[in-house]
Amino acid sequence: MALEALLGVKESFVHPFAAEEEGKGDFVINSFNNQLQLSLPPLANPLSSRTNFESEECGRKIKINFDHGTTTLGFVYKNGVILAVDSRATGGQYIGSQSMKKIIEIHKYLVGTMAGGAADCVYWDRVLAKQCRLYELRNKSRISTAAASKLMANMAFSYKGMGLSMGMMIAGYDKNGPSLYYVDSEGQRTKGKVYSVGSGSVYAFGVLDSGYSFDLEDNDAYELARRSIYHATYRDSYSGGIIRVYHMKSTGWEVISQQDCLELYHKYKDDKPLLSQ
Repeated sequence: MALEALLGVKESFVHPFAAEEEGKGDFVINSFNNQLQLSLPPLANPLSSRTNFESEECGRKIKINFDHGTTTLGFVYKNGVILAVDSRATGGQYIGSQSMKKIIEIHKYLVGTMAGGAADCVYWDRVLAKQCRLYELRNKSRISTAAASKLMANMAFSYKGMGLSMGMMIAGYDKNGPSLYYVDSEGQRTKGKVYSVGSGSVYAFGVLDSGYSFDLEDNDAYELARRSIYHATYRDSYSGGIIRVYHMKSTGWEVISQQDCLELYHKYKDDKPLLSQ
């Protein structure tokens, strides 16, 4: 077909598994039959074939890669892990939602944040939640944070180059204590004490680095996380909405606060840094 030749679309896209399912008359989608595996994009090479969609016949560029925007942060301190996120979902300059929940509760002792493509992050966090539950049923014990983050990294790496967009933090509390990992869609996995991910992370880091200490008290840690996200929403137009703060402790995760960034604007607007003593 001319369309297949131009875009590199596989013939199986029109009738998937036609040879195997001949005579059955059912339209088969592999993702529905095997929920642990996604059907690959209907392109011979998804990464190189994408260029066929990025320009018109006259050569004029078509912008199909929407900019993502968000601000998420997490840090480990003496009483656990603090996570804070905004709730604005954007596609380029379009604000799609002001109430997106960017912290996914995988189970009582494990949560994940999402940055990048909302659909990718939500889907793979749910897959991770299922895998963690299966591990618990098989082994009669909770999966460790390190193992859960490794599962996510392996799943993401298996789809490297297929167009996934994810930058997530996975925080948990297990027998080794609190821990925080960063995992992205390239399969990269890194353990750390302080992370901020998203378009507003530069602004969040400016506040976070100036006030972070491992020996923070609970209220000071909550306020630092809340203030860091607020300042990111003030400077980054792709971040905003509700600012949520979670605390991962030995008894599991706890929601500390959910406040509109406008409320925090009125709270912090008169606070000015001391330029001189």
